[in-house]
Amino acid sequence: MTHSGPPKPLIDADGEVTELGEAFFLRARPGRPALPVGEKRERVNLMLDPELRAAAKARGLNLSERVNALLRKDLGL
Repeated sequence: MTHSGPPKPLIDADGEVTELGEAFFLRARPGRPALPVGEKRERVNLMLDPELRAAAKARGLNLSERVNALLRKDLGL
């Protein structure tokens, strides 16, 4: 199968989702692979000051990775 240009948008001009044809499912691939056991992380909820969140977002930081690294350093892990 050859690829001829960019894929068709999945939402039409009226905001409706278009029919997903056979070609879509033939090209479909599974999502991200599971992380190895030693690299899995636990989901937690974290409350941050609004200015911290805004500054991190403005700098394009991955908050999860950054908070994880800072906590590891602070806890000596």
